[in-house]
Amino acid sequence: MDYIRYRDEDLRLRDGTLLKSRIWMPHGEGPWPVLLMRQPYRREIASTVTYAHPSWWASNGYLVVIQDVRGQGGSEGEFSGFRQEASDTSQTHKWVRSLPECNGLVGTFGFSYQGFTQLIAEEGTPPPDCMIPAMTGLSENEHWCCEGGAYWWHLGIGWGLQLAAQKAQREKNWAAWYEIRESLESKKYLLNGHKLLKSNDPGGMAYKWLTLSQNKSLHWVSFAPLDSWLKKPLLLMGGWWDPHLKGILDIFEKSKNAGGNPKLLIGPATHLQWWENAQRTQLEFFNVHLKQNSKKYLFPQINLWNLTTKSWEFSERKDTPTWTLHSEGLASISHIEGSLIPSSDLKVNSEVNLVHDPWRPVPAIGGHLSDTPGEANRFNLDIRPDVAVFTSTPISKDLRLEGIPILTLETRCDRESFDIFVALSIIPNELENIVTQISTGVLRIAKCDQDNKSTRKIRLQPILATFKEGDCLRISISGSGWPAIGINPGQSEYPCEGPSPHCLVTTISILLSNSKLEIESLISS
Repeated sequence: MDYIRYRDEDLRLRDGTLLKSRIWMPHGEGPWPVLLMRQPYRREIASTVTYAHPSWWASNGYLVVIQDVRGQGGSEGEFSGFRQEASDTSQTHKWVRSLPECNGLVGTFGFSYQGFTQLIAEEGTPPPDCMIPAMTGLSENEHWCCEGGAYWWHLGIGWGLQLAAQKAQREKNWAAWYEIRESLESKKYLLNGHKLLKSNDPGGMAYKWLTLSQNKSLHWVSFAPLDSWLKKPLLLMGGWWDPHLKGILDIFEKSKNAGGNPKLLIGPATHLQWWENAQRTQLEFFNVHLKQNSKKYLFPQINLWNLTTKSWEFSERKDTPTWTLHSEGLASISHIEGSLIPSSDLKVNSEVNLVHDPWRPVPAIGGHLSDTPGEANRFNLDIRPDVAVFTSTPISKDLRLEGIPILTLETRCDRESFDIFVALSIIPNELENIVTQISTGVLRIAKCDQDNKSTRKIRLQPILATFKEGDCLRISISGSGWPAIGINPGQSEYPCEGPSPHCLVTTISILLSNSKLEIESLISS
């Protein structure tokens, strides 16, 4: 069989900027429907870190267009991030439809930044015929760089340095490129990466967001897709261990509110490691909406991977118990003393004191924000004396939990700022030294009233998991989650960064009388 052909082609924008695209063509005679991806990592890569190569999509009868966004790859101009994309997307769609090989039908695909570029366009722009945005979001703050007020330290700085290295490469600044590369490979970026961003890409998105998060600024931007675009066939793909899952859920609700009928697929995926058959699922969606006589495949509105049964399930929201935290004060020194019990009228007025020592911060493992994302056994973390642990009695019958875990705590602290890092885990029946972490969440409290109690709510990553008879449910609480988030120094005059001599030992008192763990609905509407 002959190789799939490709060519490079230019688009000259209204302001004179040239955007470079690579186009892969199917065998035979066109015209064909187009699959478009607009990305900042060079068209030759074409997101093959997570997607099949464009030649595979072309071999299935699609004209595939991969475009370098403004200021990246072979495209001209200055890369300014999200705010540049609405106009450039609109002009690109018009150009794609004018290609002689295009039959007038356009679908879009891509994850992360490439997911965002599918959703934003100028008012009045005709929408694509269908879209598959994956692992993306619209809010710079809540979907792209922060959780619970804490900057994504490892993720945000690592991604920012990738973009800074691309900038250095375009400018032929080889010294900066090698310095950034060495910092990433040695993991020094966890300590000096923010300084490298400031010196090499101070106007970049990552450093701008870091600065905003430290200043607690209200000048965050949230982008709004056109309603006409949200009404088109939409398949939204997320991963249980992907940091942008909240963004995907928000886009799903925006589409429904606009009158659309979006499909939601959440699988066992980190940002870069996806599940088997993810490519074919997307191909089937495109076949349904971009090819005639391909209407046989039916997509459920919400299809979720169960983390424990290892199978796909439809969404099935049911009432779930609410639990309270109980301890006689030893839950942080003994991993078996604290308990998690179904809510009752019983009130316990005791407290657990948790000491965060910044010299030996509790590390974050697994989950959606750490540098080792995915499933993790946190047994060795839970036996640390700076982690407060609360465990249920064995479940009496199978319990299916679907939704967003919310932990409510009443706390008091001896410093003016502190963090609460929470993990939700399953202890499998009769397995020793196994604590399977399935969700994490964080809340950063700044400029609090020292030694005055306040109620806090910590939102964890959404889940679908079935607890089997005999399994136990566990909540673990610590004052850090390094390097998923920076170390809170306990004093507002210093920023939350890596460990430093400015970080103070912090005592967090957890008052158990008003504690509560509940599971909120995955979708509110």
